[in-house]
Amino acid sequence: MPADELRVLIVDDDATALARTKQLLRACRRSWQMEFCHGAEQALDALAQHAYDAVVADLEMAGVDGAELLGCVRDLYPDAVRLLVGAPEQSAAMVRSLAVAHRYVAKPVDMDVLGDSISRAVSLGRRLRKPGLTALVGQIDRLPSLPDIYLQLVDELRRADAEVGRVADLLTRDVGMTAKVLQLVNSSYFGLPVHVADVRHAASLLGLNALKPLVLTAGVFRQLEDARVPAKLARDLLEHGLAVGALAKRIAESARLSSDAVDHAMLAGILHDLGKLLLADHFGRNYANVCLAAETCQVPLLVAEQDQFEATHADVGGFLLSLWGLPQEIVEAVSFHHDPSALGSHLLSPLTAVHAANALVRATPPSESGEERPSRLDHEYLQRVGVLERMPEWANLVEPVGA
Repeated sequence: MPADELRVLIVDDDATALARTKQLLRACRRSWQMEFCHGAEQALDALAQHAYDAVVADLEMAGVDGAELLGCVRDLYPDAVRLLVGAPEQSAAMVRSLAVAHRYVAKPVDMDVLGDSISRAVSLGRRLRKPGLTALVGQIDRLPSLPDIYLQLVDELRRADAEVGRVADLLTRDVGMTAKVLQLVNSSYFGLPVHVADVRHAASLLGLNALKPLVLTAGVFRQLEDARVPAKLARDLLEHGLAVGALAKRIAESARLSSDAVDHAMLAGILHDLGKLLLADHFGRNYANVCLAAETCQVPLLVAEQDQFEATHADVGGFLLSLWGLPQEIVEAVSFHHDPSALGSHLLSPLTAVHAANALVRATPPSESGEERPSRLDHEYLQRVGVLERMPEWANLVEPVGA
């Protein structure tokens, strides 16, 4: 088997559905080695004999269902990417399976979407497991944790009867968190017509889901307030992240992505440079010298980081978000925001919005903070997903500096 060929295991206890899937995926035979198993028992036997890059399981199977099977795969074969297929009416069961599946595919299955999902998930898994990144993260003595209040907020927003009042009550229990969230809400990047004085007002104006990235961002930056990161760097990266997140949200809306994808684009945009903070916190002067060398020699920062650390800030940021268990679309948008072609996707996604937003924001007149040189657009990727001609339109969505 060629080194770049994927080995994919597809599991369903419905023989007719399995045969149909096999027929529809015949175009993937050139780049995948596929095995089709009837039920969980056959799948576990196959896994014991061969290593697979990805396991795709139907949620609704008799006996051991797809979620239980993927739980076994997670424990026994953690390097395999896990995808769960289920009907929209099974959404509650899908949510309960968050810990075992990297990605979900809704029925009726679009084979182009399934193929793209598998390729993306494997590409992301390979990047997050590359030896240089694993070794680098192992040296970092402290990583921010996922804020408890963020998890509580996510639980609340999953409720069918989620409401502004309960969300506001939850956030106002932490005065420091409330202050930080309001600071973010009142930044120029959200363009609110009035000053927002309380969380309830913020939720009413922005919507409940828009609070999730702000709460997570506030929680992360609060943890880094006493870190070894220079205050100016932290402030500049927060300002840049907010600008990219706000623009990525507008781009995702303009591209008519789903509401979840719009939320993912905003959160990934805000946190896309989180890895820079982690590298600056742990490596201090050494990382500052890497940044200076990149600027002096006029080479991309990612090249300098890769030479010095065998990984980049995008790798480190994506690794942390994956540890937190955030949705795959967010992790891949952070991990690949400079080189989206490496993901191998041909579909419009939050990564598209974040990549474009980052380049467009950096292309605006630099602020006094002395931002690094503009990021390069991946024209080949943008052409492949069919949005290259929309860049002028998206450039008009950039908020003027200081507006």
